[in-house]
This record gives sequence, structure tokens and C-alpha cells, in this order.
Amino acid sequence: MKKVTSHSLPDNVMVHCIDAALAWENHTVVSGLNLTVHKGDYLCIVGENGSGKSTLVKAMLGLHPVAEGHICINHNIKSGGIGYLPQQTPAQRDFPASVKEVVESGCLHGMGWNPFHSRTDKHKAVCAMEKVGITHLANRCYRDLSGGQQQRVLLARAFCATERLIFLDEPIAGLDPLAMKEMYDIISNMNRPSECHICDHDHQGVTVVMVSHDIRAAVKHASHILHLDKEQSFFGTTEAYLKTDIGRRFAGEED
Repeated sequence: MKKVTSHSLPDNVMVHCIDAALAWENHTVVSGLNLTVHKGDYLCIVGENGSGKSTLVKAMLGLHPVAEGHICINHNIKSGGIGYLPQQTPAQRDFPASVKEVVESGCLHGMGWNPFHSRTDKHKAVCAMEKVGITHLANRCYRDLSGGQQQRVLLARAFCATERLIFLDEPIAGLDPLAMKEMYDIISNMNRPSECHICDHDHQGVTVVMVSHDIRAAVKHASHILHLDKEQSFFGTTEAYLKTDIGRRFAGEED
């Protein structure tokens, strides 16, 4: 098994997969992965259950080994932290901490041996809460929030880890239609450069890599699509995806 490597990729390249294959218990999960995620991209990874979507995200994060080929992450990104919002478990939904504490915990990667959050960390948390619209919930207990509110908190936490690259694994799973729309809008806004009303300076848009089971919604928001079906069925722009047979079939254009 190989590990995800950190290379001196060009500054505008966040992730680079070369002939990569991933396995689980000696069985290949997905193979033939060749793709490049550039700075500012909004990539949605789509496909049916068991196609390898979540496994690929974990591999990009270095949490799952690479069976063949290579997955390279820009070393400047790794040194600065990567935001990650995994699928939430029932136990995590009952976490007894304040919203502010949960969001601030996203800064832990840069704390070293210091157990206390710095003024900069607290400022980043305030900016992140502002960006996802939960400033008014800062002192509320996390476990008392609705599912949609909890997902916003976790998104803010991921944003605290970095403003450059965020991985999201089914962030809208289990949400009602209104909460789903709000989450998609928030993620799209995070992907675009914006001015922060808290610190009064411009933030670069964060590069987004998101797993989604909702292909129709994905094509409305993402700039690029990766479609998996045990192998790489498609990778490219959303516009190009919608012109393919697989894109028209799964995105509902043939209805």
C-alpha cells in the first residue's frame, strides 16, 4: 500500500491523482483515477452507493492508503491545514459543547502544545461563524440545535482549519429541503472570494471537494464533476458532463 504524498505542485494545483486505485480488505474499490483539482475549483464527487466516493476523499486526506498509482497534495496546503467535514455519527450529534467551542476546535491543528486558543484562533472562529450565518448561535449548546444548524457549525469548524481547501462528505445528508438549499448556497458562497464583515478584509474563495448523492443539485453548483462507478466514469467541467450520456442520464436531462 502507498501513502498519499505531499509534493511541490504548482501553486494553483491543490490535488493531483495519477493512475490511482483504492482497495478495501484486498478488494479494489475504485480504480483508474486521473484528475487535478485546481485552486478555486468546486468539485462534486458523484456516483451510486459503493462506488468509492467517501473512500477517495479519505485517501486524499491521507486517512486511507493508495493501492496503486499516486495521490499528491500540494505541500503548502498540508502545512497550512485542510478542512474536513465527515459524515456525522449519532454520538457526535449529542456533543455537549457550545457552538463557539466546536467551531474553535477547528483551529487545533495549529496549536502545537498550547492548550489555549489564541486571539487569532478566536477571530477566525468568529469570521467562520459569520460566513455560515450562525453568529447568533455562538453560546448555544451544539446538541440542542437542529440538523441543519449543526451542519452549519461543522462547516464553520472545517473553515477554521483552513481557508484554502475543504473536503465535505455528504454535508446535506438527512437535511430537509430548505436546509439543503441553504447549505448549498453557503458552500457556493465560501467557494467565491468575499469580504468579511468582521475583519473588514477580503477572503480568497476556498477550494471545495464534496461528496454528494444528489447529482441534480451538484450540477447546479459545482464547477467540476467526478463520476465514479468502481472506476472513473467522468472527470471534467459540469458543462462538459451534462453533454455526455452518463451526465444526461444521472442528472435527469433525459426526463
